[in-house]
Amino acid sequence: TSCAQRAWPHVTARVCSPRRASLAHLPNVRSSAATSLPGFENLTMGYNKYLRPYFGGEPVQIAMSLDIASISSISESDMDYTATIYLRQRWTDPRLVFHGNKSFTLDARLVELLWVPDTYIVESKRSFLHDVTVGNRLIRLFSNGTILYALRITTTVACNMDLSKYPMDTQTCRLQLESWGYDENDVMFTWLRGNDSVHGIEKLRLSQYTVERYYTLVSKSQQETGSYPRLILQFELRRNVLYFILETYVPSTLLVMLSWVSFWITLDSVPARTCIGVTTVLSMTTLMIGSRSSLSKTNCFIKAIDVYLGICFSFIFGALVEYAVAHYSSSQKCAAKTPQEGSANELTKEMEEVSITDILNSSIASYKRKISFTSIEISSDNVNCSDLTMKTHEKIKFVLRNKMHRIISYFTIQNPSNVDHYSKLLFPLFFMLVNVFYWAYYLYF
Repeated sequence: TSCAQRAWPHVTARVCSPRRASLAHLPNVRSSAATSLPGFENLTMGYNKYLRPYFGGEPVQIAMSLDIASISSISESDMDYTATIYLRQRWTDPRLVFHGNKSFTLDARLVELLWVPDTYIVESKRSFLHDVTVGNRLIRLFSNGTILYALRITTTVACNMDLSKYPMDTQTCRLQLESWGYDENDVMFTWLRGNDSVHGIEKLRLSQYTVERYYTLVSKSQQETGSYPRLILQFELRRNVLYFILETYVPSTLLVMLSWVSFWITLDSVPARTCIGVTTVLSMTTLMIGSRSSLSKTNCFIKAIDVYLGICFSFIFGALVEYAVAHYSSSQKCAAKTPQEGSANELTKEMEEVSITDILNSSIASYKRKISFTSIEISSDNVNCSDLTMKTHEKIKFVLRNKMHRIISYFTIQNPSNVDHYSKLLFPLFFMLVNVFYWAYYLYF
């Protein structure tokens, strides 16, 4: 066991290990490297992988670039996406400078002997490095001490989604890279070429989405242990609504139109109209259940597709209720024909009695005025006051009854066949207006 001690500015590092973690003590590496690279022996002098470059001094500048190989799945129920990326990191380590102007690709297993950044993916649920046939890592060393470190990673990252406009929604997802242990005093993250640091995302072909745009950001994560550098790739995904139009919107619209067929069937065809109404209601219910099954974990959202299916269900149920109202009014009208004739005769008699009473009252009043001028008193036996009071109550009762009949007749359907006639026009008209407001709101607001 050997111990190596080296004095650094502001720090003294002591490392004890069975074998020094340097490139010089790898079997057959020193001799071959020394003959092929002038000055390669500089790499063997006290390199310590546990200390970052410029330890105790300025922070290490780490430039990153990304290649998006694929986005295999985007889950609305779990609110995440799974992507395979090629992450490339570049930084300069002055301890690895050698003479010449060449670059050399080293065995990926040498990464265990070098200092590398502790970059991790923020909001990652599951991630792994590919290792077929060997670990998919790349180490390339340049003469000025620059190191290129590339990884192939598959990761599942959380993506907060707003599904209120589903399936006409646009989702914004992020891929965030951050240093786990080194704060901004130790490392600084930058994009290598700005937005051009990301490739492959514009060529993606997704089943339900289209990539609208993407851009890169440089940010900081303020935490209790310090301020850490963070790089953000933000991209917008617009859902392809054509599938849902063919799968849900068109069938639900056709079911609404099918419910209107009952308006052209006579009121006497009870089995036909009832069958159409019940069948369309059950079919619409099945369609609504099927649309919810694919998003079983997101039912807390009132989605745009739920609103449309609710509208269609309301119109279909309204067509069934319309027939019930029309048929009930028709049966009531037929049953009320005979009693209405008898009540009409009674009303005529009451009108005659009221007219006679009015005439008698006016005659008595004029007679009393005449005899008052001649000082002739009218005996109370000549006029029956109780009869006059009784006739007055009957008159008030008749007036109130007449008003009630008028109010009831105002809300009574006089001709039930007109219900179907007006429904043929009003139902399609209102359905078209609701569709105009629906599509205008969810597409442009």
